[in-house]
Amino acid sequence: MPTLPAPHRARPATARTAVGPDPLADDEWLPLAAAHAERADALTAGWRERKTRGEKHAVEDFLFTYYPTRPAQLRRWHPGAGVVLAPADATRPDDVAPLLAERAAWRWYRTGPGGGVTLDIDAFLADRGDTVRYARDLLAATASRPATLGCFGLHEWAMVYRDHAQGRDHRHPLPLRLGARGTDEVVATHPVRCSHFDAFRFFTPEAVSLNRLQPTRETQPALEQPGCLHANMDLYKWAVKLSPAVPSGLVLDAFELARDIRWVDMRASPYDVSSYGEAPVAIETPAGKAEYVRLQRGFAERSGVLRARLLEVCERLLG
Repeated sequence: MPTLPAPHRARPATARTAVGPDPLADDEWLPLAAAHAERADALTAGWRERKTRGEKHAVEDFLFTYYPTRPAQLRRWHPGAGVVLAPADATRPDDVAPLLAERAAWRWYRTGPGGGVTLDIDAFLADRGDTVRYARDLLAATASRPATLGCFGLHEWAMVYRDHAQGRDHRHPLPLRLGARGTDEVVATHPVRCSHFDAFRFFTPEAVSLNRLQPTRETQPALEQPGCLHANMDLYKWAVKLSPAVPSGLVLDAFELARDIRWVDMRASPYDVSSYGEAPVAIETPAGKAEYVRLQRGFAERSGVLRARLLEVCERLLG
């Protein structure tokens, strides 16, 4: 793979990231690509180092297993739909040509009449149009609703409810903070109202009937709401599914949001995360409930911004 040449007349890496009609000159897009690779490497360093040692991480591995995106995919920079990467300035040697040729060979890319490389939106929609339309409708429906903030993260508790009594191992290699009996009591004495199908489908059989909602894949667009931690983590999933039409900076923003939510998700879970140096969000107490709602509200605000950016991408793709 060609390596990035040293940028000429380099401008700040944040100079141009939005979709626009003007071509990006090489002295603009080369620094952007390099800065993106550096940021991606920093975000995936822990996962890559643990992989070499064969180590597991009960919290952060989720971002690479449940969302199976490889670090190399995250490292690859895409400017997003509608952006043309211009060929090299004629006043200097064309050391950008190999990079443009490589990108032109990537799936859904093409070279235009002037030698610039851009996403072939028609080809992308021919293959991924149904995904774009579904994502657009789901994201818009979710954004249209107020955030519901009273679930207190009981989905993770319902995933281990009565596991010990039934002789089952629980999902993560961490001890239960309140023990098996204390965990079951929390589930039995709190209203369970999980709206997210991809969390609900991991409930234990004994917990399924306790949920006040019974979400399915078909009802997902009708039930998804912006206070749900898992719906907000899934913005990362949609950013990846819509790539390379999504600017790669937005993908990493969604990754960072998902990482931050995942830590709170596990701190508020029945698992003891003290081995990672983290204090629990003790949702079985009034103070813990208040803390969970505060954190949940903050994530809802952050996710609203990213959801709107993803919706903008979908709308532009679909015209």
